[in-house]
Parts: sequence; structure tokens; C-alpha cells
Amino acid sequence: MIVLASRGIRLTFDPSLGQIVRFAVMDGAREIAPLHRAPWDETGEVMPDGLPPHLYHLGGDFFCAPFGEAKDGAPPHGWPPNARWHLQNASPDRLSARLTKQVQGATVTKELWLCPDQPFVYQRHTFVGGSGRVPVSNHANVSLPNGGLIRTSAKQAWVTPPSPLEPDAARGRSGLSYPATATDPAVFPAREGTVDLTRYPWFDRHEDFVSGVEAPGHTLGWTAVTRPTEGDVFLSLRRADQLPMTMLWHSNGGRDYPPWSGRHTGCLGVEEGAAQQMLGEDHGLSLSGPGDLKLHNECAMSVSHVIGAVAWPSGSAIRSVELTDGHLVLRGEDGRRREVPFDKDALELT
Repeated sequence: MIVLASRGIRLTFDPSLGQIVRFAVMDGAREIAPLHRAPWDETGEVMPDGLPPHLYHLGGDFFCAPFGEAKDGAPPHGWPPNARWHLQNASPDRLSARLTKQVQGATVTKELWLCPDQPFVYQRHTFVGGSGRVPVSNHANVSLPNGGLIRTSAKQAWVTPPSPLEPDAARGRSGLSYPATATDPAVFPAREGTVDLTRYPWFDRHEDFVSGVEAPGHTLGWTAVTRPTEGDVFLSLRRADQLPMTMLWHSNGGRDYPPWSGRHTGCLGVEEGAAQQMLGEDHGLSLSGPGDLKLHNECAMSVSHVIGAVAWPSGSAIRSVELTDGHLVLRGEDGRRREVPFDKDALELT
């Protein structure tokens, strides 16, 4: 394990899987550590044969390419979360690492860095060379044992894939309707009636996946997950023209087979990406950015993303997130406002 630290923030990185295992923010006297860990992680229990490596230590935050697919001999979600990364450079608050496998012929590097008094983990993934198109996404797993309130930058629609995650009732259950589309996430079609996707959980025991397609007209894409009981908020930030989709994986006891065994609960995957295949072929939507990443033999292509957390004692949902003068400004639906310093160059916004 590799530890990075700066004043007010600390993270643990596992190079064997390219995973941010944990990050913790010190906000005043409080420590905020919002990432989820699977209940079987580090228990030593016997696991089923044939699992992709990332499932043995499921949790934290990782990068997927190709997102949601097993291709060219790679496990599901590709090699980035399933193979070793070779450390290239490291300092107390920054590292760069190279994936020991190629993705469609491309060499992939990862950069992680922290800044003093900034409650964020900054990351960039760069593909050099390769060919073809590859769906990509970040995959943060947020711990919600006591529920949460989900808000995002403006979306033109929310869409489920053609098939549910768990179609066989003997193995598990999904609660949403598949395929389905809605412009209002608070009234999304479900197996019975509608559910409110802005709250977690919205069903007793279920495994579901839904994609939010970014609305045009803004540059900063964001997801804010308030944890009212914990009194904090998890933040995910990206360039809307680079990663035009917010995909939410609701994992709340909906899989009954090992290693899940009905015990994987309280996990919300916040997956910011360019992965149009998750929408199906007939979605009829115009993406505000690329539907995947196009690789070029002699070019470098980068994807930037930021995760973070701050104390939010009121427990209200977030109404808006804005970048201004090197600060991130949060406004709550209860009128609360908070401003925190932010590396304005991290997302390369123009």
C-alpha cells in the first residue's frame, strides 16, 4: 500500500489493483471517510472461483476501461481495476503509476495528487497510443449505511439499460423497470409504480443500475451525495464535455449468490463516464460529450476526475455546485453555503 498525505487529507492507494482504498478528510475536529468496503474484504474467507480481481477487494475508488465490459481477454471493467500498476514517481502528496497491461494497445498512466487544505483527491488517467473506441468511467463506491440524498448537475434524462442487473429471481432482484427513461429522477419507472432516485435506498433489497445523461450548456459536471446521519457530503467532479454521463449503481442486498450473499448493502456506485453502450441502441439522446474515448496511435488522451468530501452538519441535499476563483462553492436546499479551496487546473476547464 502507498499512502499520500497533505494537510487535512490522506489517502491509501493499492498498486496491485490501481485502487484508492480509502481517503479521509480532516474537517475541523472531524474525520470524514466516505468510501465503501465490501464485507468480505480482508476477511480471509474462501471466495468463489473465477471472480475478476477487483471483486476480491471491492470498494474504494477505481478507473474502468472498458467500463462494464470484458474484452480482449480482460476481466469486466478492463485491466485498470484488475491488474498491477507500476509506480513511476512518488512524493508525499503525489504519485504517478503505469498500468502493466495495455488497453486496446494503449499504455495507461494514472496521476493522483493532493493539495494542502483542499478536501479533494485529484486524478488523471492518460492513454498513449492504441486504437479503436473504449468506454471509460471512474467508479467511486460511496458508503451509505444510513441512507443518502443524491443530487447532480442538470441531466436531460435518466435511463436504465435494456436488461436488469439481476433478471433471475432465484439469484437476486432488481427494482427498476428495464429499459426505461424519465426526465425527472424523483418519479422513475419501477417494477411497481415509480421510485425516487434522488434518495438512497428507495427499495428494501435490490441491485440496480441507471444512467443520467448530462444536459448541454455547462462545463462542470458534479454529483453530491449527502449523508444526513453522518453530517457530511461526498463530491464527484468532472468535465461535462469529457465525461457526459453519471451512472449510479445501487447495491443494497439484491444479490443472493456468493460472495454477495445478500450482505452487500449500503453501497452507491457513483460512476462518472463516457459509456454510451449502457444506454442501449435506441435511446434517442444527444450526448453533450463523447460516448466513449477514441484512441489514436500517436496521440495522448487524458481523462480528469475529482472526488472529495466536506462536513455538512445540516444534512440537507445540495442544490448547486460552482467553481469560482480557485474555490468550490456548495449551496444546500436549506440555504446553507460553504466554500472550500480547489485546484482550478485539475479539471482543465476553459
